[in-house]
Amino acid sequence: MVIADRIIRGRIDRSGALVSADAPLARLQQRAGGGLGKPLALPQLARLVALAQRLHRDISRPLYAADDHSDIHAVVRIVPDADGASLEISDWRPRPVVPPQMPVLPEMPAHGWTWECDQQLRMVALRAATGAPPLPADWEGRSLSELFELQPDPDGRFPVLRALARQSRFDRQRVEAGEAGVRVAMLLSGDAMFDAIGNFTGFRGSATPADPGEASDPAPEAVLVDPAFGSLPLSDPQFGRRIDGALRGPLSRIIATAETISGQFDGPIRADYARYAGDIAHAGRHLLGLVDDLADLQNIERPGFKAAADEIDLGDLARRAVGLLGMKAEEKGIRIDAPKVDDKAPATGEFRRVLQVLLNLLGNAIRYSPDNSQIWIRVDRDGDRATVTVADQGQGIDADQQAVVFEKFERLGRTDSGGSGLGLYIARRLARAMDGDLTVDSAPGQGARFTLSLPARDVG
Repeated sequence: MVIADRIIRGRIDRSGALVSADAPLARLQQRAGGGLGKPLALPQLARLVALAQRLHRDISRPLYAADDHSDIHAVVRIVPDADGASLEISDWRPRPVVPPQMPVLPEMPAHGWTWECDQQLRMVALRAATGAPPLPADWEGRSLSELFELQPDPDGRFPVLRALARQSRFDRQRVEAGEAGVRVAMLLSGDAMFDAIGNFTGFRGSATPADPGEASDPAPEAVLVDPAFGSLPLSDPQFGRRIDGALRGPLSRIIATAETISGQFDGPIRADYARYAGDIAHAGRHLLGLVDDLADLQNIERPGFKAAADEIDLGDLARRAVGLLGMKAEEKGIRIDAPKVDDKAPATGEFRRVLQVLLNLLGNAIRYSPDNSQIWIRVDRDGDRATVTVADQGQGIDADQQAVVFEKFERLGRTDSGGSGLGLYIARRLARAMDGDLTVDSAPGQGARFTLSLPARDVG
C-alpha cells in the first residue's frame, strides 16, 4: 500500500517511547517487536529522534525501515519539544521483500565438468562427465583462476570477474584447463549462490569444451559505463532490482553506523574519529545517491515509461524540499527564501517525481552556491503552465554550458564528488514525462535559475 498523499503521524514521549501512532506506523512498530507505550523498535527512526532532541530543532530525513513483509521508504519530519517529539511521515512506500533464490544445480554437460567455488573463488567441488578431459589431480583448494586460465573476451573483459563484483550469473567465460601438455579450451558459465539470509557464498556452474571453429562473440550489448559500477546492461530488466539488492542495504547500514559513531550516541569518542565517521557517512550518502540515479536512469529509459498524474501543489512541494535540505544550506550559511504558506501553484504531476526534481535543483543550488549567499524559490502560473523556479547566487552557467548541462554525465568540468552527472538529465526526462519541461536561464557571474513547468490545474 503506497501512502504518498497523506501524513502519517506519531508521538514520542521524553523517555523515547512511542505513545501514539497512526495505523501504518503502529503496525511497523509492532512487527519490529515493540508496541504503543514501548521504546521505538525502529533503530534508524530512534537515532533520528535522538538527534533532533539533542540539536533542539526540527529535522527532516529519508527513512528506511524493514520487517518480514516489506521494506519501507519514506520521509520523516521530527519536531522535538519539552515533552518529547512529534513525527510526521510522508511518501510512505512499501516494497515487498523478495527472498534470495538458490540456483538450480547444473546438469552434467556432455564431455564437460561441473564445479563449485566459495566466495573467494576457491574450488570446493569438481567432477567430470564420461569422455570429458581428465581432471587435474590437485584441484581441491585451488582458486578458480589457478585451475582455469582465464581468457579475456573480444572487448578485453573477464565475465567471471564482473559477475564476482556484481554477485550475479555469468556466461561464456573463455578459459584453458587441464594438465601441462593436455590443455583444452573451455567455456565457463556459473550462477551466484546465496545463503538463507542473502549473503553471497560463491558460484556453481559448468565447463564445456569450446568449439574450435565457433564464430567470435557477437557485438556487445549497449551498456552504461560508470567508474563506480563497471559495465551494466541498460536493457537488463533486473538492473534496478540488482542495484537495490546489492548496494542499497549495505550502504544504508554503513551510513547508519557511521552516523551513530559520528553523533556519539553510544558514548564519547575522540573528535578526529567522529570526523572520520562523518566523512564515511557523507561518502555513503553520495554512493546511495548514485545508486538512486542509476536505477532511475534505467527506469526512465525503459520503453513506455510514464509518470503518474497526481493533483499536486508546487508551493507545498517546494516547502517540503526546503525542509529536507534546510540543514545542509545552514551548514554553509545559505539562506533559502522559500514560498510562503499562501503561495500555491496547483499542477498535475507525480508527487514523488516532482519532489525528486526539486530536491535535485535545490541540492545543486546549495552545492554550487558560495557560503553566506541566498537561494530563492518562487512559484507562479504562466497561462496553462504552473512553474517553480530555483535561483541561486553561484558562478553561473555560460551559453555553451547551458546547451549541454542536461546531458548524461555532464558535470561542467567539475571533478569533486558532488554528483554523478545524471541528476539534471533525469530531472528533465521526468519533467517531460509529466508533460512539462525543465529549463535554465543563467549567465557567468549572475547565478543560475532553473524552472520546472507542469500542466496547471484549476481549483474550483
